[in-house]
Amino acid sequence: MEPVDSDLARRIVTIRGLRVLLDEDLARLYGVATGDLNQQVRRNAQRFPHGFMLALTRAETRSMISQSVISSRRNFRKPPFAFTEHGAIMLATILNTSVAVQASVRVVKAFVRMRELLATHTLLQKKLDELEGRIDGHDAALKELFDSIRQLIDPGEGPRKKIGFKT
Repeated sequence: MEPVDSDLARRIVTIRGLRVLLDEDLARLYGVATGDLNQQVRRNAQRFPHGFMLALTRAETRSMISQSVISSRRNFRKPPFAFTEHGAIMLATILNTSVAVQASVRVVKAFVRMRELLATHTLLQKKLDELEGRIDGHDAALKELFDSIRQLIDPGEGPRKKIGFKT
């Protein structure tokens, strides 16, 4: 398997249950200004049906700024767009530059890698469930081991460490 651009893979975020890349990141990747990218999207709105792109709400935008996913210095007169894998590919076709075409290949590889990781995670969870069913609760130590492995796979929201100086 070819290596995936790790910076690009880190920029894929989940919004409303969809894995997306933000307009700012795609503009940088495709070598165009964010405003120019968004202008092309508005001019070609028919190419972006439901499921290709979504506009973030003000609450989603504030949340992403607070999580440092979006730069707080950006001017938000209009909400940012978020593009699914299909939307990112469609963007490359309407921008039609050599940089955009090459970058779209990187985008596809990053999304494919994310899907593979998710599939591996799901398969591991299924195998753990099968193994746990086989022990039928005979050995409490094995049950504890399975619980520990599950916590490593999906740690959930536990208590967070406070950040800053302690006085």
